[in-house]
Amino acid sequence: MISVEQALEKILENISVLEVEESPILSCLGQVLAEDVSSTINIPPLDNSAMDGYAVRSADTVGASRKSPRTLRVIGTVTAGSIFPSVVKKGAAVRIMTGAPIPKGADCVVRFEDTDESERKGNSSEVGILTEAVPGLEVRRAGEDITAGSLVLSKGTVIRPAEVGVMASLGLSAVKVIRRPVVAVLATGDEVVDIAKPLPEGKIYNSNTYGLAALVLRYGGVPKILGIAADIEDSLVAKLHLGLDADMLVTSGGVSFGDYDIVRDVLAKEGEIVFWRVRQKPGRPLAFGMIKGTAEGGGVRKIPLFGLAGNPVSAMLNFELFARPALFKMMGREPLAKRTLGAVIDEDIENTDGRRIFARAIVEKRGGQYFARLTGPQGSGVLTSMALANGLVVVPEDTPGVKKGDIVQVMMLDWSEGPE
Repeated sequence: MISVEQALEKILENISVLEVEESPILSCLGQVLAEDVSSTINIPPLDNSAMDGYAVRSADTVGASRKSPRTLRVIGTVTAGSIFPSVVKKGAAVRIMTGAPIPKGADCVVRFEDTDESERKGNSSEVGILTEAVPGLEVRRAGEDITAGSLVLSKGTVIRPAEVGVMASLGLSAVKVIRRPVVAVLATGDEVVDIAKPLPEGKIYNSNTYGLAALVLRYGGVPKILGIAADIEDSLVAKLHLGLDADMLVTSGGVSFGDYDIVRDVLAKEGEIVFWRVRQKPGRPLAFGMIKGTAEGGGVRKIPLFGLAGNPVSAMLNFELFARPALFKMMGREPLAKRTLGAVIDEDIENTDGRRIFARAIVEKRGGQYFARLTGPQGSGVLTSMALANGLVVVPEDTPGVKKGDIVQVMMLDWSEGPE
């Protein structure tokens, strides 16, 4: 068996960043920019009003107060998206809405609240200014957000909703990004039944395919569901060949020591095995290798294959530990590792066989300190232990376990206080 770190190192050595594609900006959420994005325009394009009010010359407001207002004649109104046609001269004011360009001649905006507009009862030809204004008051300058010619988003940026908004503000409808990996997902086992069919006695529903496909979606990939392969070599090979156009293959089941665990044998025939056991609990059976696929133009390419255990917790946990970093590397994303934090463990965890334990836990913050408690039974077939968990307590392989009250490291599966 190899360590978790050795397994991940071997996996990432066999993973390459995918090609670049042009994608509509709303479709590239979570993808990585493959080019710098610069602006050809100023944002905002013109000086504009930060408030509803009156655009005036600050010199005309000198000494203004509620006891001594300065009365100005109102020469018009300007709204967002329009340009006022005249110049604001001495003694004049223009009624202005938020976002409207500042009229020529004006150098500040006085808010409605600082005028006597509401007291004039419909007399809109004049307005009293009740406060002294300074140049630039309530004015958003042209280029205040983005200046023409500036670098706005750097190559390698992960696109979030804010980046989508910024690109839209530049008038971009599509950008170049590293494409999403297509991940073929296959379940194996004569005992597995599709969720759309009745459940015969002695069978189980195919939960692994849907849990793993959901993880692919969550982390930015495109799942391709291959169905279920029977525990015979011909069936497994036929199903795997349906996924040879994918960027990654993920199977569940068939990687242990049983008579019908044939994924390793097929992988050895169809490609090469890099390793197949990891010193961890759960999830020791993990076959990783490269299977031969067809490249564009008829050449041969190698597709990484993760042979995960059939137990649903082991399958999902090893996807998080190993397939997720591989997906992120394919997409050019950093960092590859999940966030970890220190927490006080609420109960003892024994380590009896020298493997690294990943215990499903609920992490909560109380009084400025994180605490972790197990989700209940930790068997690798207890899928609800993953549904309840937001973190994995890590018990090192070279320790006999941890005691209640110890500070432990927790790999967070869900993190509400920052990015994943």
